[in-house]
Amino acid sequence: MRLIVILLGLLATLFSAALPATADEAELRAAIAKFSEAKKFSQTEAVIEEIAALGDPAAAPALNALSEGVLMVRESDGAVFIIRGTKDPLELLDPVTLEAVGSAPEDELSKVKVKNSIRRQIADVVSGLTLRASDPKVRLQAAATIFSRPDPEIIETLDAVIADEADPRVKQAFIEARAAAVLDSDLSSEEKVEAVAVLRARGGRDVLPILTSVSTSEDEAVAGAALNAISAVEENLMFWAAGQNIWYGISLGSVLLLAAIGLAITFGVMGVINMAHGEMVMLGAYTTFVVQEFIRNSAPGLFDYSLAIALPLAFLVSGSVGLVLERGIIRFLYGRPLETLLATWGVSLVLQQAVRTVFGPTNREVGNPSWMSGSFEVGELLITTNRLWIVVFSLFVFAVLLLVLKRTRFGLQMRAVTQNRPMASSMGIATPWVDAFTFALGSGIAGIAGVALSQIDNVSPNLGQGYIIDSFMVVVFGGVGNLWGTLVGAMTLGVANKFLEPYAGAVLAKIFILVLIILFIQKRPRGLFALKGRSVEA
Repeated sequence: MRLIVILLGLLATLFSAALPATADEAELRAAIAKFSEAKKFSQTEAVIEEIAALGDPAAAPALNALSEGVLMVRESDGAVFIIRGTKDPLELLDPVTLEAVGSAPEDELSKVKVKNSIRRQIADVVSGLTLRASDPKVRLQAAATIFSRPDPEIIETLDAVIADEADPRVKQAFIEARAAAVLDSDLSSEEKVEAVAVLRARGGRDVLPILTSVSTSEDEAVAGAALNAISAVEENLMFWAAGQNIWYGISLGSVLLLAAIGLAITFGVMGVINMAHGEMVMLGAYTTFVVQEFIRNSAPGLFDYSLAIALPLAFLVSGSVGLVLERGIIRFLYGRPLETLLATWGVSLVLQQAVRTVFGPTNREVGNPSWMSGSFEVGELLITTNRLWIVVFSLFVFAVLLLVLKRTRFGLQMRAVTQNRPMASSMGIATPWVDAFTFALGSGIAGIAGVALSQIDNVSPNLGQGYIIDSFMVVVFGGVGNLWGTLVGAMTLGVANKFLEPYAGAVLAKIFILVLIILFIQKRPRGLFALKGRSVEA
C-alpha cells in the first residue's frame, strides 16, 4: 500500500511539473487560432499583441509566416496552418511544432491578410520573443534587429535578459541594442551619455546614424559626447578602410600572381613573349566548366570536389597545348622576338575561335563549391571566402613551384639553361627539351590559374585577354625570370592599384600604374630583382 502511495505521489509530481508547459502550448494555440476570426487589420493587430503578451518564443514561426503571407486558415473548420510549397494541393504545417499535418487544395484555404504596418509590428514582436530563444544565433539576430530599429518600450525587457544572459557575446549585443534604444528614449542625460560611450566602443558605420540623431540634442552633454563619438568612429573607419584596400590589393595581387607566374618562367627562361599565355588561362577555366558539367549530370554529390578534380586536368590540358605550341612553332623562332610575338598572337586568336566554336561565345556558368561560398567580417573588414582561398592557393602554387625549381633535377637544369645555355648544353643537358618542358610547365600553371579565376570572373573566350597585359607588367616590374620578384611585383601592383582606384577610377589607375612602371624600368631595366638569363648573356 505504501509503495502505491509513493508511486502515485511521484506521478502527481511529474504531472504537475509537465502541466505548465502543456498549458502554455494550449494557450499559444488558442491565441494563434484567433487569426481565423480576424477580419479586419485592427483585429489582426490585437491578436499579435495577445501573442506577444504570452512571451513564448514558439510563436515566432507563426508570426514570421504571417509576415511572409504563408499563414492560412482552412475554411471548413477555421484551423490555422503554415503552408509550404506552391504546388496544389498545398502542404500544411502545424503553426507551433512545424510538423507536416497533411495537405489541402488552395481554394479551400484563405490567407490571413497583412499590411506593412503589421509587418513592422511583427518584426518588433518577434525580436522580443526571440530574446530568450535557446539558440545563441537567434538571440544575436534578435539583438541586431532591435539595434537597427531601436524602441524605448523594450528597454525593460532588455534589462531583464541582460541580467540573465550567460553568453558574453550575446550579452554585449543586448547591451549595444539597449544603448540604441536609450538614445531614442526620454531617459536622463547621464544614461544617454553612457549609451553614447557604448556605441562609440562598438564602432562601425551602423552607429553613425544613431549618434548623428542625438548630436543636435538640446542637452549639451549628450550632443558633445555624440560629436566626439562620431569623430572617433569616423577616424576608426578610415583606418579600417585603408585595411580594406590593402586586402583588396592582396586579393588582386594573388590573381595577378597566378596569371603571371607561368609567364615568368617562359619569359625568363626562354625569352619568349608568349601572347597566347592568356589563352592557357582560359583553357584551364573551360576545363573547370567541363568538369562541373559532368559532375552536375553524373554525380551531383561530388560537386564540392569539382575544383580538386579540375586542377590536375587543367594543368594537363594547358600544359599539353603549351608543349605542342613550343614543339610545333616556337622552337623555330628562337632569337626572333617579333616573329614569336606575332606567331603566338595568331595562336591566341585561333584558340579563342576554337573555344567559341565548341562552347559558344557567351559566358559559361562555373559554380562555387560550398566551402568557397559566403563571406565573413574581421572587425570592419569584409572578406569573401572565394577570394581568401585564391590568396591561399596562389601562395601554395608559388611555394610548390619554388620547391620544384630549387630542389629538383629539372629545376637545376632549367636554372642552368637560364644562366648559361652554351655551358649547360656542353654539360649534356638537352636544352631543347628543357625549353619544351619549361614552356609546358608555364602553360600548365596558367591552366590551374584559370581554375582559380573561374571562381571570380566570367568564363568566356576572352577571359585570358583581361590578364595578359597585367601579367607582363608584373613580370617586367618584378624582374624577368625571378619568382620572388613576381610575387613582390604582383602584390605591389595589386595594392597600389586598389589605393589609386577610389581617386582616379579603375581605368586611370591602371594607366597611372603603367606610366610608373615605364619610368621605373628606365632606371632599373631588369626589374626589382634582376636575374641573369640568356637574353642578358646575348
